[in-house]
Amino acid sequence: MLDPEVLKSVRRIEISLRSTINSVMAGAYHSSFKGNGMEFSEVREYVPGDDVRTIDWNVTARTGHPYVKKFVEERELTVMLVVDASSSADFGSGREMKGQVMATISALLAFSAIRNNDKVGLLIFTDEVELFIPPAKGKRHVLRVIRELLVFKPKGKKTHLQGALKYVTGILRRRAIVVVLSDYQDKGFELAFKTLRRHHEVIAVGVSDPRELELPDVGFVELEDPETGETLLVDTGDPEFREAFRKEARTEARRIQTMFQKMAIDYVRIVTAKDTQTTINPLVDYFRRRSREVRRA
Repeated sequence: MLDPEVLKSVRRIEISLRSTINSVMAGAYHSSFKGNGMEFSEVREYVPGDDVRTIDWNVTARTGHPYVKKFVEERELTVMLVVDASSSADFGSGREMKGQVMATISALLAFSAIRNNDKVGLLIFTDEVELFIPPAKGKRHVLRVIRELLVFKPKGKKTHLQGALKYVTGILRRRAIVVVLSDYQDKGFELAFKTLRRHHEVIAVGVSDPRELELPDVGFVELEDPETGETLLVDTGDPEFREAFRKEARTEARRIQTMFQKMAIDYVRIVTAKDTQTTINPLVDYFRRRSREVRRA
């Protein structure tokens, strides 16, 4: 039984995303991914121009007229959401924490998936795998996934992305679409991503807060690393310090983007904003572009 307040939060997210899902994501999501192959649908009478290799000789012999097999794309896909719940996800300078933004993005993908009758699964991780929900279909299942993203209390504080990726690689038996949502404040996960990429379609979504990219002039501030608890007193009134901070943040952002480009993994960068639509726009734009590229191909 869902807690009424949690249910309200889930419904609020669903309502805020409904317009985007109906107007953009429904078609863009569907056309962005190919099925896992072709499956037999029915037989019909042969017409001139049909490929003779599709003739069903058993039916043809039985009826005395040529019949061909008709195939359709096997559309059922599995979407696996891999979500970072380390303490750094609890940071936010605006209306929402990074973790809440990851939950909203996950909801957008999950609702888009069930509209296409696809399965959705969830893995929440910190420095260990905290929760795994096997992929399944249906709105009831998706509501459970979103509920867990909103209320789950992780035990760990740090990030071990490599371990989460290895777990997903080992648990998924069929090819899936794996969406990894994190702020990527971790190291040493490149090989695990490459291994996962060999078996599955992988999309990396990086979520950042504006204050992680640029500091305002508010005088002396004590900064704390949420994963280690280490603190540092800095003078944000110093323009040289602010500029050095901004350059370092940009350098790190470029490093992450270049890393995923080299691994041939699609990377979508999200910076939290004041409203939901502005926040999710980069992901919506990504699916629009991907949809066009798949159709051209």
